[in-house]
Amino acid sequence: MGIRMPAKRTTVRDLRRHNRSLLLSKLYFDGPLSRHELSGLTGLSAATVSNVTAELGEERLIVEAGLVESDGGRPRVLLRVDPAYGHVAGVDIGETGVKVELFDLTMNRLATVEHPFASPRPDAAAAVTQVASGLREVISESGIDEATVLGVGVGVPGTVHQGEALRVHAPTIGWKEVPLTDLLRAEGVELPLFVDNGAKTQGQGEMWFGAGRGARHAVIALIGSGVGAAVITDGTTYRGSTSSAGEWGHTTIVYGGQECRCGSRGCLESYVGAEGVLARYRKTRGGKAPEDDEQTQFAALLESAGKSKAAAKVLEETAGYLGAGIGNLINLFNPERIVLGGWAGLALGEEYLPEIRRAAGEHALAHVFDQTEIELGKLGPDAVAIGAATLPVAALLEQGADPRTAGSKRGTAA
Repeated sequence: MGIRMPAKRTTVRDLRRHNRSLLLSKLYFDGPLSRHELSGLTGLSAATVSNVTAELGEERLIVEAGLVESDGGRPRVLLRVDPAYGHVAGVDIGETGVKVELFDLTMNRLATVEHPFASPRPDAAAAVTQVASGLREVISESGIDEATVLGVGVGVPGTVHQGEALRVHAPTIGWKEVPLTDLLRAEGVELPLFVDNGAKTQGQGEMWFGAGRGARHAVIALIGSGVGAAVITDGTTYRGSTSSAGEWGHTTIVYGGQECRCGSRGCLESYVGAEGVLARYRKTRGGKAPEDDEQTQFAALLESAGKSKAAAKVLEETAGYLGAGIGNLINLFNPERIVLGGWAGLALGEEYLPEIRRAAGEHALAHVFDQTEIELGKLGPDAVAIGAATLPVAALLEQGADPRTAGSKRGTAA
């Protein structure tokens, strides 16, 4: 006989927060809507909807957005989230550089800056300096007041330990227990901070605004220099016990295979990540690494496939490895949709998606594969930064309150 744990007592404050969150989220994703529609969609009473929307209106979180005809009565007022309520910033700390973007509350992009890394193994302090500089640049370029920024989301190429002190572990770029939020504070960044793995921020971006929208069970794959994934189950990102779930790139695809940057052998990343693909191609040619950046090299490899048997063979093998890796995802998680993103994933998918799908079908259980869609991401190379910018928006929607005053459950530095 199990031990019955005492039920958590729901307070009036909890209920109020829940109602605010529910109505604000519904307006954010599905607005503009009338109060009557909100009541029907959320199951809240007309009186509750009226009271909560009046409160949100007083705080300028929502505004009127015109009228809609009603059945025989007076026209109903439409409500929507006010894009001008505040701004959010999204930062992509990738493996080749830093991208910083600024958006209004409904994710209209206002400014973008990019700073490439001088080294493929960037020093954490140097990367943080570039982030701080990028934030100042986008705020200045857009002409907004920094006080209107609700928060800064940061996507990183590694796992994020969300303990008492936030630490980033990114062994592929040489980062070990990097106190990222502390470093950003030391660089003068005082805005609320939200830090997560880049594949997970891309996943949230694609689920909110891209190819994942409407799916309850999905895997959003990120393939750049390295490889990662966000596993979405019942609409929520699966994180695991220490938030490191989704390291798909470090699952074994070839036992005893080629060495991976993580120190293991045969990892999927070493076969389908851009760095690994280019290394395999150079090995077939017996050449040295060119001076061009990785994205330029990868584009040249794809372009040369039509006239180079060696290039075509490496890319066909890569499509096969990637399809086998996707087959593993299908067998493990039974998603309704798999979205292929990341700059290298999009470039490869545009040319080889049929081959990738075919290989996935050969390695997945047939009856499960037949029910799985495999698509390219829709947010392009900005997906990590866009997804990162949704982190402070998510805090606003989850709490039903401004993250500048309410704090956050995930990745916020005090």
